[in-house]
Amino acid sequence: MHELIPRALRIGAGRSTARVHRHERSGRLPSKPIKILVGYSAGGAVDAVARSVGQRMAATLGQPVVVENKPGAGTNIAVKALTTSAPDGYTLLLAANALAVNPSLFQPAPYDLDREFTPIALVGRVPVVFAVGEGSSIKTLAQLVAAAKAKPGGVRVATPGNGSTPHLAMELFQHTAGLQLTHVPYKGGAQAITDVLGGHVDVVAVNALEVLPLAKSGKLRVLAVMSPDRAAVLPGVPTVAESGYAGFEASVWYGFVAPAGLPAPVLVTLHDAVQKAIQSTEVKEQLAAAGGVPLPGPTAQFEKLLKSDAARYGKLIREAGIKPD
Repeated sequence: MHELIPRALRIGAGRSTARVHRHERSGRLPSKPIKILVGYSAGGAVDAVARSVGQRMAATLGQPVVVENKPGAGTNIAVKALTTSAPDGYTLLLAANALAVNPSLFQPAPYDLDREFTPIALVGRVPVVFAVGEGSSIKTLAQLVAAAKAKPGGVRVATPGNGSTPHLAMELFQHTAGLQLTHVPYKGGAQAITDVLGGHVDVVAVNALEVLPLAKSGKLRVLAVMSPDRAAVLPGVPTVAESGYAGFEASVWYGFVAPAGLPAPVLVTLHDAVQKAIQSTEVKEQLAAAGGVPLPGPTAQFEKLLKSDAARYGKLIREAGIKPD
């Protein structure tokens, strides 16, 4: 039995079967620490969110919540660690868009999105942005489009890497706007931003969290945010949608998943703990500081997003011939 209930109850410990079953159905709190796997290095955006949310979940669940970083292979190492763990609620993964993207990006597919996971809950969303250095002649998204149309392939766009969410957002935008941009992939957002500041590439596409300090200091100019609504921390920056591309949206989302086969009472317990965490002042403020918003809601909301992103980005990856780094 894989339930988030005390071990004594899981093995019986002299109690009646009926009493054990009552505890199973109740979704009792866990009896040992819960591990959150993160497919990115410590100190990054996903790691920071995992630790912040995990701390609040621990207060609700009454057990420590430990973050374990397993970076590499485009998050596939962390995903493998999750899918080979017991579906008992003690091992979770804080996933981002790569979870929906990788079955199309990597061949053969590293996992089956529909069969190997139990979605639990979304945590929040942070927009992808286009930004340029302070000395750039490109001042607006319209000027970026004009420059790209005047010289197809002449505008170089840096991203954190092939198949990253900002890369896919860039590909989606050039398809939507009818442009030809030149993609320059890096091994992470920091070096991409450095080279934009140095004038080696023209534009960077990256999540808002990574550009905010430089945007506030004036060293970077954010041309547009790709979220459905403007970011509170960048109130003067328009969305891509309101800049003439209605319906365009590309954000980095975060959400918790468990292995397939997670019992329903455990799912309910974990979902409720995530909801309480993301509605806490601390997590709301952390997401807001990154230009993001929390995404409370039922598990079905996350399931729908996973399916829609897998379809949308899968089509884009096939049509653009995108390969992993």
